[in-house]
Amino acid sequence: MNSVYCSKGHENPSGSRFCLHCGEKLDAAASQGIQSGQTLGDRYLIVHQLGQGGFGRTYLAEDINRFRELCVLKEFSPQVQTAYVLQKAEELFQREATVLYKLQHPQIPRFRELFRSNLNGKEYLFLVQDYVEGQTYRALLDTRLRQGLRFTEAEVRQLLQQILPVLEYIHSLGVIHRDISPDNLMLRNVDQLPVLIDFGGVKQVAATVASQYYQANAGAVTPPATLLGKFGYAPPEQMHSGLVEPHSDLYALAATVLVLLTGKQPSELIDSYTLNWQWRREISLSPNLGAVLDKMLSPSPQERYQSARQVLQALTPPIVPTQPPAPVAASNPPTALTVAVAPSLPTTPSPHPPISPSPTWWTPGKIILVFLLFTCAAGVSFWGASNLISLRSRGDGSDNVTSQPTPTFSPTPQPVDPLAKYSPEERARKERLGDRRQQLGIDENFYVSLVNQVFWDQNPTLQRRSLTDESTDAQLRKEWDNTASQVLQKLTQLSSEARRRLGTYGGADRDRWKVEVNNLNVSSRALYDLGDAAFFQQFPEREGKNFINQPIGQVWHGFVADQLNAIAARSAFQKIVFDPSATSKTVNGNLKDSAGKVFIADLRQDQFMEVKLEANSQVLWSIYSPTGEYRLLEDSKKRSWSGTLPESGFYEFVIVSRRPNPLDYQLTLTVENPTPTPSPTPTPSDTPTSEPSPTPTSSETATPTPDETATPTPEPTPIPE
Repeated sequence: MNSVYCSKGHENPSGSRFCLHCGEKLDAAASQGIQSGQTLGDRYLIVHQLGQGGFGRTYLAEDINRFRELCVLKEFSPQVQTAYVLQKAEELFQREATVLYKLQHPQIPRFRELFRSNLNGKEYLFLVQDYVEGQTYRALLDTRLRQGLRFTEAEVRQLLQQILPVLEYIHSLGVIHRDISPDNLMLRNVDQLPVLIDFGGVKQVAATVASQYYQANAGAVTPPATLLGKFGYAPPEQMHSGLVEPHSDLYALAATVLVLLTGKQPSELIDSYTLNWQWRREISLSPNLGAVLDKMLSPSPQERYQSARQVLQALTPPIVPTQPPAPVAASNPPTALTVAVAPSLPTTPSPHPPISPSPTWWTPGKIILVFLLFTCAAGVSFWGASNLISLRSRGDGSDNVTSQPTPTFSPTPQPVDPLAKYSPEERARKERLGDRRQQLGIDENFYVSLVNQVFWDQNPTLQRRSLTDESTDAQLRKEWDNTASQVLQKLTQLSSEARRRLGTYGGADRDRWKVEVNNLNVSSRALYDLGDAAFFQQFPEREGKNFINQPIGQVWHGFVADQLNAIAARSAFQKIVFDPSATSKTVNGNLKDSAGKVFIADLRQDQFMEVKLEANSQVLWSIYSPTGEYRLLEDSKKRSWSGTLPESGFYEFVIVSRRPNPLDYQLTLTVENPTPTPSPTPTPSDTPTSEPSPTPTSSETATPTPDETATPTPEPTPIPE
């Protein structure tokens, strides 16, 4: 049963209305958490609660100013909530945020911001991160255990190869995760890659805040801060003293792997006296993997691997395997990149090149041989020495070296033609696609991922299986190639720079774009409207779907990036300025090929505005208030709007075309100031002996001057987002 705490930290049974210790009234609604449907900070719409931890709740939310992206709000809600606690928490979280901001890796949820919000008189402190759609490895393991299954050695090897580069990255920045376990590793749905979540630094901040609170209020010795890490997963020294190093994360990762392999908890696998892991009574592993895990789990920190790179090198399979590897559930890779591939757990290329073995002929014995040869040839002329080396390079004998065995050079392996198995027609087709992709400057790996996604969406009955090189799949390969050709044609609508960036766009780009358009008094919402128009013209089937973190989402980013450049160049942006002595302004133009344009006008609260649009019915438009709180029109086919303005600042008028051919438009904006209310006519009872109050003159009630309507003194206007 959950407990409820008052502001002084007194614990009460769930459902209590008043504190049993001090009588303080308890907020029952707050004890239940934030309800679904509530909006925080005019930005985050709560979808539902994801869970509850020791320091607060976690919510799934929609960022209404960022394409309604899903995100995660982590609430800092300690048992003790006072002004001191919240102040110290915010200070320390800001410090922690500088660390989280540094982490820019595709397998780490991006940290967005830290913000406070007042809801029903209660202060909340939140950390906002990207949402990862998938399942934790704990949930995956539980599902398998119910089916009598566990993770295989091939699967955990792949997990290690995919997550160790992530650890290498964070360790290079001086960041230690501190809390790796099956609960904090997720398998992401979109690309089946493991994602590292829930960094322990946040929990450390919360523990520090609680510790400082008790020190400040109790006057006693500060209790030790909560030691992070789960028992059995964290190494002994971390649990005893809180000391952490890169090898601490490697220990926890190895413990996680053994839990996935055995289905047992660490307490069931560790000898409580020696602290050695007794996993061999549960499973049998290959000697290589077993030795690597043992070294990662050594009770002595000095005996462990000291870096993730060392573990990756140790996991490198032998050059000549003694027997063929056992087949795994994942599908075989294709021989050509223009084939749909969907392994169950695809590997991620390491950021570092693999360490290649030395050439087979360059052995210690042959080094001695070369040394002897050069010693014997010390008096030979330069031509003679060159000739000797030339003979050796051919593997020929020579009178000068007949007393020594001649090393044989391994021939340089010739590259294997990935298209060799295909018919001349299919080979030519694939070569044309490859040439076209290179001409467009699109990354090959991204190109395959994008075409795979489109191809699978068009062929759901294939259930994302791989296509083989056999004749039975020839027709499917042809369909894949046709899909690839269509996709490449659609990508020609992007600029060369946007095509080059495909596969690399992320949240940092969206943050930068927001700053750039905000400097022009344009919101990212208006920018996204323009990007949507261009993107949905090419991919109409994606409208209404959440695709931002999929390969196709990269294409959307490319269209948005191009629209940003159009706004900055003023080809898709215009500020409406009224002519002197005018209260109306008309602008017109032409929208080309699913393009759009943003107009802004600096207006004032309580002014009366009438705006009309003359255009084809395929031209949609939106009107946004300065803060975004009011959307007067949104993607509308209406051709007029009139009313009193609710806010002061820059109003946005966004018009977009949903047709591939050019369309004309004409926008007319009329704005008038409100007529001042006349003073009431005084009655004899309240009229003073002096002259009566003046009646407003016609000049005071006439049409406002241009200074009042068209070009008021500009003031900084907060832009939404």
